[in-house]
Amino acid sequence: MKTPIISPSVLAADFANLQRDIEMLNSSDADWIHIDVMDGIFVPNISFGQPVCAAIAKHAKKPLDVHLMIERPERYVEQFKQAGASLISVHYEACVHLHRNIEQIKGLGIKAGVAINPHTPVDLLAEIIADIDLVCVMSVNPGFGGQKFIENTYTKVQKLAELRNRFNSSVLIEIDGGVNSTNAKKLIDVGADVLVAGNFVFTAANPLATIKDLKTQL
Repeated sequence: MKTPIISPSVLAADFANLQRDIEMLNSSDADWIHIDVMDGIFVPNISFGQPVCAAIAKHAKKPLDVHLMIERPERYVEQFKQAGASLISVHYEACVHLHRNIEQIKGLGIKAGVAINPHTPVDLLAEIIADIDLVCVMSVNPGFGGQKFIENTYTKVQKLAELRNRFNSSVLIEIDGGVNSTNAKKLIDVGADVLVAGNFVFTAANPLATIKDLKTQL
């Protein structure tokens, strides 16, 4: 059984003690640090922007996995690369010229991903899957942390894994929303590679042990 990549979301961190929480992630079994950027337009919430991302990057010893839940992301990808992003994902639903957006990100020398909302069929990625490094499957409706996991995600991941195989793509499948110790193993079994967890990690009595459990799917 493969070992998943764990990418805790700092959206659920304690912003009054952000350096402390980033240093905790540095010492954990987490592989990446997930940065959820929301603009209050594409999603009904505002989180943070480039200055917070840059502040995180000053202390982070792990790659920053930046998820742009924003309209017209092409306006800001270069700034987020400068703020420390190692990978930037943009939403299929927010990009009129998705291929151009992906080429823009790759042109900055970093990895490019596409995120899809719960209602978006995976088949819409057929023309782009060979050109991207990651697909971020939203397993909750984007905009808020702490939501309930959508059960149809398992079927969606299976379809995406089949699409990946059909096009002989090496794209990673990331799951974002409601990930916990109950569903982690099944998600990996159906084809997921990367697990994003926010509240499940940061509200745990022992975040280090929680991350390790996700890593080993216990």
